[in-house]
Amino acid sequence: SVPSLFNPPPMTSSPLPGVATSCTARSLSSAAASDADHEGNNVSHAMEMLSKADAVCFDVDSTVIDEEGIDVLADTLGKGPEVAAWTAKAMDGNIKFEDALAARLEIIQPSRNDIASCLEKHPLRLSPGVDKLVEALHKRGTDVFLVSGGFRLMIEPVADVLGVSVKNIYANTILFDDKGDYAGFDANEPTSADQGKPKALTMIKEKFGYKTMIMVGDGATDAQARPPADAFIGFGGVVTREAVKEKACWFVKDFDAMIDIVENN
Repeated sequence: SVPSLFNPPPMTSSPLPGVATSCTARSLSSAAASDADHEGNNVSHAMEMLSKADAVCFDVDSTVIDEEGIDVLADTLGKGPEVAAWTAKAMDGNIKFEDALAARLEIIQPSRNDIASCLEKHPLRLSPGVDKLVEALHKRGTDVFLVSGGFRLMIEPVADVLGVSVKNIYANTILFDDKGDYAGFDANEPTSADQGKPKALTMIKEKFGYKTMIMVGDGATDAQARPPADAFIGFGGVVTREAVKEKACWFVKDFDAMIDIVENN
């Protein structure tokens, strides 16, 4: 497997408090004074669900990290613009995800060594504050999952830095032959096809019996995950997609308000 080769930026925020200092109602009101102060079609609902969620699922590309992993890989192999065009179509919801995935991989055809080299040359960068949010969720006892249309080999180092178990990664698996050359992808992974994220979240919910689940992400495939997610929080800190903003219960451009709610509930 690919080693954890990237270093996240140092946290500039203060350490997590040892004890929550406010009750649920007060923290929700202070974080949100009213729906009018925030973007989304049901902000108070999303905040309430986050305050009591027993599982939070994050998209990875342009959410947990500040770029699209497949585009980074394509850039290192000299196929950047062609692949980025397909990525934009997929994230905006203008094409079935499985078609975009197959087309991009056919262009790149990455070997195992290509992926390892990519992560060495271009360490993936965490979005500011996501490490603190995941830490706060873990401290509260909330399980965290990484649910992505990206590639498991590129996501495992991210999970390692965040303290998320590799068992909590639902992502695509690139197949290699005996020489380590590209040999396709595993079409049995739920996230390899359109409507894959609601399928993955259904699997997670049924396996662990969660009562309240949140999906956080930047793309159209993330918005599809509600239901089974009880709320969808759209993230626009890297790129804002209008189609996603319209479907989000709550749309945020950083993780500050989410951290505040989690730390105090």
